[in-house]
Amino acid sequence: MIDYKAVLEHYHRPVPRYTSYPTAPQFTPGVGAELFDKSLGNLNPSEPVSAYIHIPFCDRLCWFCACHTKHTLKYEPIAAYMETLAEEFRLFSERMTFRPRLGQLHLGGGSPSLLRAGELALLRQVLERAFEFDGDTEISVEIDPCDVDPGTIEGLIELGLTRASIGVQDFHPEVQAAINRPQGFEITRDVVGGLRDAGIKSINIDALYGLPLQSMDRLVQTIEQCISLKPDRMALFGYAHVPWLKKHQKLIRTDDLAGPYERFEHAKTAAGLLVSTGYQAIGIDHFALPQDTLAIAARTGTMHRNFQGYTTDSHETMIGFGASSIGRFADAYVQNTVPTNKYQSDVNSGILPKDNGLKLTAEDRLRGHIIERLMCDFSIDFGSLGDHVANQVESCFAQAQTFVAEDLFELCSLDGTILTVQPQARSFARIVAAQFDAYYQPERFRYSKAV
Repeated sequence: MIDYKAVLEHYHRPVPRYTSYPTAPQFTPGVGAELFDKSLGNLNPSEPVSAYIHIPFCDRLCWFCACHTKHTLKYEPIAAYMETLAEEFRLFSERMTFRPRLGQLHLGGGSPSLLRAGELALLRQVLERAFEFDGDTEISVEIDPCDVDPGTIEGLIELGLTRASIGVQDFHPEVQAAINRPQGFEITRDVVGGLRDAGIKSINIDALYGLPLQSMDRLVQTIEQCISLKPDRMALFGYAHVPWLKKHQKLIRTDDLAGPYERFEHAKTAAGLLVSTGYQAIGIDHFALPQDTLAIAARTGTMHRNFQGYTTDSHETMIGFGASSIGRFADAYVQNTVPTNKYQSDVNSGILPKDNGLKLTAEDRLRGHIIERLMCDFSIDFGSLGDHVANQVESCFAQAQTFVAEDLFELCSLDGTILTVQPQARSFARIVAAQFDAYYQPERFRYSKAV
């Protein structure tokens, strides 16, 4: 039996979430445009791609949020941003000699559900000019139920929505007041019902643990209310308190936050409740009904991890649009200009807004594969890595041997060439993954808590 408290005390240093490898702090400014053009030139017309669109606007400032957002109470800045986004798509299409087939599209934010029917229709038009759609294209959108009006769901259906991701966080009024996010259960219930009535068959709910003033009873009540809505998937994220990155998080009182062990107990209890009601635990923080495509991917070893978390998206290429969005190619990451005002200025001046980037080495790709499989499958067979450089595989395997030999808590086992995170230690998968991160420098870069 693992002594969880001892593990948390020993591995007290924060670690990355590993939604990419190398992680974003390793990106270099000023190289994105060149990397982007080269990567586009290497695309295979027969291979579908995925896309991410960032809508960085919210009509309320949620104090817990660590995303790149802008608070606005007027719609004019959003409409202007969407016109700029349409221009970015035009600049992208100018560089293409073909229209890639779009396999998956995700709209994140901010709050994409702020978009009105006119902007959603414009977005569909520019998407169809840039990409080929077919009946298999999956389109997911993050939705704040408080943004939804009678025309919102209709506009999202016209866009082609196939999966809705509903933000909940916590339903208790005191917790909501502490994070500046009032949202009644009834509002959320009605939006979920409206989406189902419109024919949306896949619904995800995001909840958080580790929030200020969030007791065990309050968290359990929130999870029970979420379960009553019968979502196909649930994500149970730990609140990342990073006020050095997001200044508005300073509005959250540190004294109102749970300690590391209390956070762990909250996460474990909430996960147990979901599993006991029929959800399959997936990765470190996702849950899905057994027939859901993500649950099937987890069981068959075909699940992946990207900037949206765990996903069925197997496309090698993801193209990012909008301020701060990150794209992924076979051998590079490329990030758009982060400040929204500069992003709009660049695009409206005819400049494709590719700023930060990173050219992947052979070692980066190997370590990224190892980290992704550990995060998704909790296991990696070093004997199956024949496509990678042999001496680099041997070096990583030696690191695995050293970690297993020196690990005081038996988080992992090594059977021949197969490294496996023990079932009772899966909450600590990020700690194991960090052993293979050649860039990990906690004294230089500040990350969120490991659990």
